[in-house]
Amino acid sequence: METVYFVRHAQPNYNNHDDKTRELTEKGLTDRQLVTRFLMDKNIQAILSSPYQRCTSTIAEFAQATGLTVALEEGFRERAVGLWVEDFAGFAQKQWADFSYKLNGGECLSQVQARNISALERALNIYPNQNIVISGHGTAICTVLNYYNPSFGYEDFERIRPLMPWAVTLQFQNKRCISIQECPLAPSPKKAP
Repeated sequence: METVYFVRHAQPNYNNHDDKTRELTEKGLTDRQLVTRFLMDKNIQAILSSPYQRCTSTIAEFAQATGLTVALEEGFRERAVGLWVEDFAGFAQKQWADFSYKLNGGECLSQVQARNISALERALNIYPNQNIVISGHGTAICTVLNYYNPSFGYEDFERIRPLMPWAVTLQFQNKRCISIQECPLAPSPKKAP
């Protein structure tokens, strides 16, 4: 059996519009401790990460604490949006309503899902019967959850969107997902009245 801990990155600096180099905020850097504490007793044997800075930075403290190397996996990168989107909620709603919807130069959710599932299946083959952590992105992880549970949709994505960092555990037996469990790492942010 393989256990995969998908960890969504901590809070990024949205003032940096370059997706690849978007760094963590001070809060994000502090919140990495939540990730390390969550993972320390999980007997992790391999760490994979999106190559984007906010993901590698989120998992760096845990990797240093355990002496494990972070393997970068391009397949786990976030979806390419295209141009910067001011109305992200509206854009996300369109994408979740139609998995083929995309902006010029961007990816649709079916492309993101296929890329992430392919990378996950490679990881399961490379690390059989091991506990793996994958540092990734909210939308990308949510498309993986939708793949194994098609009822996971836009409302679930919106519920998770403000949670950074956030984790979900998937267990596999004979390459088949047999369990999915969300793992909150911090209290949910309070909504304005």
